[in-house]
Amino acid sequence: MRCRRKQCENVGQSNKKMNKVLDIENWSRRQHFHFFKNYDEPFFNVCLNVDVTPLIDLKRDNKDLSLFVAYHYLSMKAANEVENFRYRIKDEQVIVYEKIHCGAITLLENDTFTFAYFDYDENFAHFHKKVKETLAEIHAGDGALKPSDRDDMIHHTVLPWFAFTSFSHARYWRREDSVPKISFGKIFQENNLYKMPLSVAVHHALMDGLHVGHYLEKLESYVADARNVLVL
Repeated sequence: MRCRRKQCENVGQSNKKMNKVLDIENWSRRQHFHFFKNYDEPFFNVCLNVDVTPLIDLKRDNKDLSLFVAYHYLSMKAANEVENFRYRIKDEQVIVYEKIHCGAITLLENDTFTFAYFDYDENFAHFHKKVKETLAEIHAGDGALKPSDRDDMIHHTVLPWFAFTSFSHARYWRREDSVPKISFGKIFQENNLYKMPLSVAVHHALMDGLHVGHYLEKLESYVADARNVLVL
């Protein structure tokens, strides 16, 4: 990962991924960080419908493809490529992770859910195989919730039962939390297109609408190029 000039310092020399600590005082968003970081609700949220027609077309041609795995992967790929999505606040510092992963939910047979954790792999075929194995292990297990305090991830939520137009998350205010939260809704057809509701909630001390826009541009471009990006 390349750090912007004078913005990063080494942290955790024993960490082979060499995560960084952002040099806040030389950061162009220094004032914005200090302004927003102590807000009672520092997250802002945007909702929109993403054209996922290329994903639906690809699924028709490839029955082995999991749409669930596909849009989780594309979201993680886009997020990893926008540096601000890898920023996390910890003990008054901003950690810059080399790579971020995914915490998601999966529905169980008793109509409850549990948490699942997927390590990001640039190779989609490897990622697809590993996620399906992880989900199989979860469904064969005891259904324990297994929450994690890791913050080197993004939180994904799937709501396949309805096409939402707004969204808010349950929050635990006493815990330091700066993890982006991305939610996927029910795919619906509009004219000749298939669209998916998407909610993106991020910490305003770490990024602005511009950075969410960069994430969305990358996500939409990868969806449009699904046949080349999602190769099994």
